[in-house]
Amino acid sequence: MPDESKTTTVFRERLRAASDHELEERLNDVSESLFNLRQRLATGQVEDPKRIRKYRKAIARIRTIQTERRLARER
Repeated sequence: MPDESKTTTVFRERLRAASDHELEERLNDVSESLFNLRQRLATGQVEDPKRIRKYRKAIARIRTIQTERRLARER
């Protein structure tokens, strides 16, 4: 996981408990980390290429929660 969470379930629970501002900050942090990871992958410095997939999924989870909240506010 992109943070200290051990499981996906714990990670999702922490995202759901976070405020909109915290989600935006976390999205920026994970996106920046993914960018840096891709740069290191291109130079052959990545020890665990599977982390790229984890970061992409984390970004998708954050955006899903943001969309759910936005749609709930519009109702």
